[in-house]
Amino acid sequence: MDTLRVNCPWDARQTHRSLAPYLLEECYEALEALEGGDESALRDELGDVLLQVVFHARVAAERNDGTGFDIDDVAAGIVEKLIRRHPHVFGDVQVSGPEDVKRNWDAIKAAERGARGGALPTALGSVPFGQPALSLAAQLQRRAERAGVPAELADLPAGPAADGHAAGAAADGQEPDGVSQIGAALFSLVAQARAAGLDPELELRAAARCYRDRVRHWAEEQDGELA
Repeated sequence: MDTLRVNCPWDARQTHRSLAPYLLEECYEALEALEGGDESALRDELGDVLLQVVFHARVAAERNDGTGFDIDDVAAGIVEKLIRRHPHVFGDVQVSGPEDVKRNWDAIKAAERGARGGALPTALGSVPFGQPALSLAAQLQRRAERAGVPAELADLPAGPAADGHAAGAAADGQEPDGVSQIGAALFSLVAQARAAGLDPELELRAAARCYRDRVRHWAEEQDGELA
């Protein structure tokens, strides 16, 4: 990566922003390989994801304003986090099973937010809104649940939205007058999926693959009838 950054005109001109679409694209391609059960393809796609991590770290290492970091800093950071959040492995904390591990993780994470001066807004504010809507809704609900937010807040008010999109904030700065009925229903379906122990994003992806296969089968039948 160091060599490419210096000797390749395309690599040399890239920035965090220009690389952003590839970071998302490579993650989706890795997910597709995983879902398809192709272990060789998964290995290759994970390599492409790793390339994005290495590339971003190399770009960051060039900064001299005090915000720079390199790939060793990235690796050290995740090692420190894993040690800190696994006191039952690297410390003397006792756990009875996976649920205890999850509770400890959430408690340690909350303490870290508190040390940074954050509370509930930080818990939700760190959720990336650039992700697909279903996974965004699920992550917001998960974070809110861990923070002790009442589950009924996920029952969004469905109000009139003439253009079919969610209504905006009221002019007086109060809460918005609701979202479209479809939007509220979709958000509720996400909550139902989570309650059933399902990932709504993966469930919809499975449904999309099923639909794709049905369309392919239909097209093949049409070709056979025309032959």
